[in-house]
Amino acid sequence: MSIFEKAFDKAGKGTDKDDVDQLFDPAGDLLNIPESLSEDDVGAMLADNPGARLLDENQPQVAGPGRQVTLDLSRLREAGLVDPKSSKGNRTTEEFRRIKRPLLQHVRGEGATVVANANLIMVTSALPGEGKTFTSINLAMSIAMEMDKTVLLIDADVAKPDVTGRLGVEAEKGLIDILRDESLTLPEVLLRTDIPTLTLLPSGGRHVHSTELLASERMRQLMLELANRYSDRIIIIDSPPLLLTNEARVLAGLVGQVVLVTEESKTPQHAVKEAVDMLVDNEIVGIVMNKGAHRKEGEGYGGYGYYPYGR
Repeated sequence: MSIFEKAFDKAGKGTDKDDVDQLFDPAGDLLNIPESLSEDDVGAMLADNPGARLLDENQPQVAGPGRQVTLDLSRLREAGLVDPKSSKGNRTTEEFRRIKRPLLQHVRGEGATVVANANLIMVTSALPGEGKTFTSINLAMSIAMEMDKTVLLIDADVAKPDVTGRLGVEAEKGLIDILRDESLTLPEVLLRTDIPTLTLLPSGGRHVHSTELLASERMRQLMLELANRYSDRIIIIDSPPLLLTNEARVLAGLVGQVVLVTEESKTPQHAVKEAVDMLVDNEIVGIVMNKGAHRKEGEGYGGYGYYPYGR
């Protein structure tokens, strides 16, 4: 039974599997209600899924109470992050437009190599402090600006989570809790932001066996569900550094594309080579060169360059 089916089963009502498949949107709200379900059935599901509400699939989807968070976009702009709601482009916005293009081409199957689960994109680095979380957030924000894409940003740096902190939101549960507790459903831990095309999955509580949890069959099934359930969904995974933990290597085996962030004039060449060697089984690897060390005053965070490494 999949994680999404368990969410339906938790409501205690039986129906066809095809009905289950279209029942919940990723935030846990009830969508596309099958005609076979009575008003009593729907009421019971709403009661068993606190905060959920009926949605019109043709309208912007906003999560119910308790799962919606508001991002302080002015604060994010000051930190150099891409603002999907702004019509004014800055240097960082333009740089990430260039970075996301080859990634989206692979998602659409337009690259030289066709790879499975290309919409699962892991962002990592060789060492800490090279800008991977900054890159993960900006990449998610930039893709959220697309007309035909939605984004799920996962904080999988379970040893040192920073995504929600940088975005100024709080969450008690997340990815690790889903993997530990089979009674917990994905909609219970997702955070819908006030950017309609952006959803967050926090890292959740820390656990001594986090590597084993990320390598579990439950994690693999979760990633497959996320990758295949919605054709317009891009999943960005902020991963731990490759050379410090085993978690990143485990995650690399689950995704279709990897973005390796390095900092110009800082990351040792041998570290980059060692990190790339760890990704030998990945078909699509791109290197983002963070040129923050060379930024000029007034240029914001600094320049980025994307270099397809490929296979």
